[in-house]
Amino acid sequence: MFRMTGAELTIHLLERQGVRIISGIPGGANLPLYDALSRSSLIHHVLARHEQGAGFIAQGMARTTGKPAVCFATSGPGATNILTAIADAKLDSVPVICITGQVPSMLMGTDAFQEVDTYGMSIPITKHNFLVRSGAELLAVIPEAFRLASSGRPGPILIDIPRDIQVGEVSFAEWPEIGEPDPAPRAYDADLESAVEMINSAKRPVLWVGGGVVAGGASDRILELATRSAMPVTMTLMGLGAIPKDHPLSIGMLGMHAERYTNMALEACDLIIAAGVRFDDRATGKVQEFCPSARVIHIDIDHSEIDKIRTASVGILGDICEVMDALLPNVQPNPRTEWMDFITALRNAFPQMAPLEGGYESPQKLIRRIGELVEDDTIVCTDVGKHQMWTAQSYPFKQERQWLTSGGLGTMGFGLPAAIGASLAAPDRKVICFSGDGSLLMNIQEFATAAEQRVNVTVVLLNNNCLGLVHQQQELFFNANCFSSEYQIAVDFMKIAEGFGWRTVNLAGCSDPDAVLREAFAQRGPCLVHVPVSREERVLPMVPPGAANRTMIEGEINV
Repeated sequence: MFRMTGAELTIHLLERQGVRIISGIPGGANLPLYDALSRSSLIHHVLARHEQGAGFIAQGMARTTGKPAVCFATSGPGATNILTAIADAKLDSVPVICITGQVPSMLMGTDAFQEVDTYGMSIPITKHNFLVRSGAELLAVIPEAFRLASSGRPGPILIDIPRDIQVGEVSFAEWPEIGEPDPAPRAYDADLESAVEMINSAKRPVLWVGGGVVAGGASDRILELATRSAMPVTMTLMGLGAIPKDHPLSIGMLGMHAERYTNMALEACDLIIAAGVRFDDRATGKVQEFCPSARVIHIDIDHSEIDKIRTASVGILGDICEVMDALLPNVQPNPRTEWMDFITALRNAFPQMAPLEGGYESPQKLIRRIGELVEDDTIVCTDVGKHQMWTAQSYPFKQERQWLTSGGLGTMGFGLPAAIGASLAAPDRKVICFSGDGSLLMNIQEFATAAEQRVNVTVVLLNNNCLGLVHQQQELFFNANCFSSEYQIAVDFMKIAEGFGWRTVNLAGCSDPDAVLREAFAQRGPCLVHVPVSREERVLPMVPPGAANRTMIEGEINV
């Protein structure tokens, strides 16, 4: 018979699930968990400086490994602070398990000190959540959380544990089974046969891949299908890296900030194989006018996504790897010379605006140059804004799980803590975080966490002293009324970073930026590279919000 407190049981169950790093912040309602954690010889705790940072650190670990990662927060403000990171994980299908402390059970509902309804608030932003009512429930809840987080479409799970459950004694006879993901649903043979027939008969097919392909580890199969059937491949923001950016069949990211030839190729296609995508508005533009002549094969592990926004000609529910393995032997090799010639003609008629090689004349060329200087397996994080879109357009991605960004929620402040988590999960790989001044200020306190953990993270700060994308949209669509998007003071980020113990590099006026960057990337530990950027630098092309993807702004902005 085993006897221990609920807090000790929780830590042991996490150890059994293979958890070796937990990010979080202690507080009154979760101190028993921290007391038990202090005695763990297996789990390393990362003390974040803000609970949102703790949540994004866990996201960085989960996005890098594909496995559930764990974060802790206390009740009340601790829980509310971490909810943004949980909502972000929900929209991007990231397996994060957040364990929050709660006031004692007898005080719940009394407006006790630091009490909020964490369970109720988290319902719409989690895949599932639990309010633990007894110590014995932990034996089922913890493994179940890991099963749910990693089964089917991944997602965040929240476990709220009242303080009296943490300190109370639990007796049990044996340890529960470890929580493992469920087998994926098996696709119907009839759907697979219909899909094969549509692919083989299509004259102008496009393979559209999203975050589900990355989460499913299906990049090799996607490339095999594209090569065998001569299909150009376009990617969502979350799907970047599914095939190498410079591969001849890659036509890059589609949607709001795509190249014109990419969106035009989609306008001309007669079949879309949509794999692990959710027909997000930033990808489709005005959905009623998205690829009007194309039939759609939609492959997804989440049945709720199929037919949700665009009715599929064939919807296939299943694991992307298993579906590809079933399709590939039956897809006929086809050079589709006429279609590929048309794609080439589009590229020539509408040359891409993203740079083909690196340099220092623009932010886009700088990002491309950094990708040329670092190792191919470098992990790239971004915050949200102009720098995010420039990176998506310009960085030469080579592989899946190399690209970590906040896609669905678009959370400023994501980049730095996610980069810390990525470095903790993959300590032998370099991590670069492209950020903007507005985004970096959102979670700048995590500079301390990075220095304390000695993570191998380099932040490349593209500083235009404004909220760049907001500023651009105000110029375009609000008669250049740039209200509250221009900062009135210029923050000295280098001094701030140095105060946190970071190395710093300033590219302003640098005579040999290649040498400076090579040295910055060669050294381990946190480093800030400061890059002044003009407010006039634009993210182009751009589809106006709510417009069809064929409506693209490419040239100079006249206001």
